[in-house]
Amino acid sequence: MSREHQQGADVTVDLVILTIRDSELHALLVERGNEPYRGCQALPGGFLRPGETLEHAARRELKEETGLDTALLHLEQLRAYSEPDRDPRGRVITVAFLALGPDLPVPEAGTDASNAVWAPVPSILAEPGQLAFDHMTILRDALERARSQLEYTTVATAFCPEPFTISDLRKVYETVWGLKLDPSNFRRKVTRADRFLEATGERRLTEPGRPAPLYRRGPAHLLHPPLLREGHLARIHTTSPALR
Repeated sequence: MSREHQQGADVTVDLVILTIRDSELHALLVERGNEPYRGCQALPGGFLRPGETLEHAARRELKEETGLDTALLHLEQLRAYSEPDRDPRGRVITVAFLALGPDLPVPEAGTDASNAVWAPVPSILAEPGQLAFDHMTILRDALERARSQLEYTTVATAFCPEPFTISDLRKVYETVWGLKLDPSNFRRKVTRADRFLEATGERRLTEPGRPAPLYRRGPAHLLHPPLLREGHLARIHTTSPALR
């Protein structure tokens, strides 16, 4: 066997954790406590340990580096990144995960992360060299995955503490997509989507004197029909070019 075939690669997991705070999409960043890129911001993550599955490693790293409860999150595998020069330590392949949660708490840094913070996604994207390794590419890919998932699945409800109103759900779509949506058209589409939402029979007082019906997530995982970004749902673009 040639030397090239004998050389293996280390495997890491990286996490793009998205939540909505103060009506803006945020991603969790850590300040690296070790080389390479010590002192730089990065996505949370770490090396796969013997006997671990990728998902187990992702959940462990999430807990160790941030203190966040993985039970609060929707977690899915994004893709693998295998560019030979992506890590200055040598041949390292990373598998990225996308995690979504509703108004997640302030994280607690640990292990090899000296600080963990929520950062607005538009601000991160506005500074291309801000993140270590190829984490800016991973973040962009994860953002597009989240946007696509909102079109074809019911994952938008992962951002909403239950119970929620249609207005709460619409604000999730607007924040993640970077669009303003027509309220009436949005309400009609989501309430007609098969098993997307379940009415609780309760109401919440929102605008003066107007109680809004409350909902929880229904049993569906796929949206039928889908809610597409391009089309009659969209009304106007936001002024945040970084999210477009």
